[in-house]
Amino acid sequence: MKTILNFGSCCIDHVYQVPYFVAAGETLPGKHYAVFPGGKGLNQSIAIARAKGRVHHAGKIGQDGIGLRDQMLDAGVNLEQLLISETNTGHAVIQIASGGDNAIIIYGGTNREIQASETIKFFTNRAAGDLLLLQNEVSCNETAIRTAKDKGMMVSFNVAPMTQEVFDLPLDLIDYFIINEHEGRALAATDNLEDVPNRLIEQYPHCRVLLTLGEHGSWYKDATTEIKQAAFNVEMVDSTGAGDTFTGYFFAALQAGASTQYALTRASAAAALSVTQPGAATSIPFAEQVDDFLQNRQA
Repeated sequence: MKTILNFGSCCIDHVYQVPYFVAAGETLPGKHYAVFPGGKGLNQSIAIARAKGRVHHAGKIGQDGIGLRDQMLDAGVNLEQLLISETNTGHAVIQIASGGDNAIIIYGGTNREIQASETIKFFTNRAAGDLLLLQNEVSCNETAIRTAKDKGMMVSFNVAPMTQEVFDLPLDLIDYFIINEHEGRALAATDNLEDVPNRLIEQYPHCRVLLTLGEHGSWYKDATTEIKQAAFNVEMVDSTGAGDTFTGYFFAALQAGASTQYALTRASAAAALSVTQPGAATSIPFAEQVDDFLQNRQA
């Protein structure tokens, strides 16, 4: 792939450290509060750039999100397709439990006000050989998928969050499904995780399925190839953004000409490093850190 066009969300993350996830009707005191740049789109664009990939980010922020723009610029993301609106940027409320697991509420804001006419313009300079990377946090994903395919691009869909509206999209046009175990079960309509890749490949024969399984690693499968990648054992501080780090590093490695096996290994190393630091975008490691990590593990 020549260039990755990431049509994705930008969010302001409000992060609360809690002893456990709050229950219905409960008032729970937080131990710590911080604000971080986030949004699956922003996280994945920064991950690709820090992995030394070539990525253009398309999307929309408000004036309150200018700091998010600066974060992406500093990482080396091309922002020619980033729009600025007068309304509020999307944001997330994130609980981080004592063990590092997270629970997230997302408010779409500007991410959900992108128009079809704006979306089509994002593809003006795109061509066959490029990749469109999508998540499910922005409006006009159907327009993006169909426009990308008209250009001869490949399409990767990180099906997060998984909603009923996903089934209204032209899923037969997707080349890569990037899903965790919960999204995979819902998308494949099965309670058995082992059945997820086969069901999706049966329904969409040309697709590639990449399941991210947290501490259990990742699982890649297409019509002819199956690879299971173990996770690296690290002490987890905050799992927020680990999947986005994995996705960004995976596609940056493929863009550089790596094999799928090496792309999975490198993505797993990057995700492992990310969970040892707080925050989402702020926890994404640089390529040199991933190199050192892999060299030390091999040694």
